[in-house]
Amino acid sequence: MPKAFWIAGLAVVFLLLYAPILSAVLFSFSADRFPSLNMSGFSTEWYTQVLTDRAMLEALWNSLTVAGLTALIATALGFAAAYADYRFRFFGQKAVLALALLPPTVPLVILGLAMLAFFSRIGIAGTLMAVVAAHVVIAAPFAMAICRLRLAQLDETLEIAAQNLGAQPYSALIRIVLPHTLPAILAAFLITFAVSFDEYVISWFTGGLNQTIPVAVLNTLQGQVDPTIHVIGTMSFSVTLTLVLIALAVVLSQSGGAMSKEETQ
Repeated sequence: MPKAFWIAGLAVVFLLLYAPILSAVLFSFSADRFPSLNMSGFSTEWYTQVLTDRAMLEALWNSLTVAGLTALIATALGFAAAYADYRFRFFGQKAVLALALLPPTVPLVILGLAMLAFFSRIGIAGTLMAVVAAHVVIAAPFAMAICRLRLAQLDETLEIAAQNLGAQPYSALIRIVLPHTLPAILAAFLITFAVSFDEYVISWFTGGLNQTIPVAVLNTLQGQVDPTIHVIGTMSFSVTLTLVLIALAVVLSQSGGAMSKEETQ
């Protein structure tokens, strides 16, 4: 088939994917309370209302706090798991790897109920600590996968050679492995931050009265039509898209394969 046919098909796919998002962005600047293509004018009134809403600002702070802590912990755990899988060989390694990557495949409702029951038993249900712990469970596999892909490009003999020349294992890790993996670690941090920032189901089950932005959005929608929803959706989408694009740019810019001569030195 001609090239134009495939380009047109791709354009239709992108239109179906992003038309609802683009419409929300458009309606967030509408002067009308009810969304309509026949807008009476543009206004930033709803942005002002969101940015002065104490409940929304508190939910935003909760989301940023949870996402930041989740990204730090999940990235550290993901890198550690990826390095263990890359560096060592042990019995049941493939099974351990499969279990480590399993949480994102479990239905979120089931995972949320299980976490709620567990956190209730240990007395932290309904706290931000519980939300962070739950988000780490679903975000760490993403960090592990990203770091493992980068480690696969590292020549295994470099670390061994450094140790043969007198470097301690931790020194070889710091001077050889970490500089090579740093772009993937940064990308993993951004991706896990985005995953946590947008997560709703787990936050709803484990957060209690500590609402994050997605939970606050759903609560706002119950029983009323509020134009500020478009503003919150636009802001959330912008944050997530920016983080994902930066992470993608970092990964692609450092996907050249083996280490350069300067990196090896």
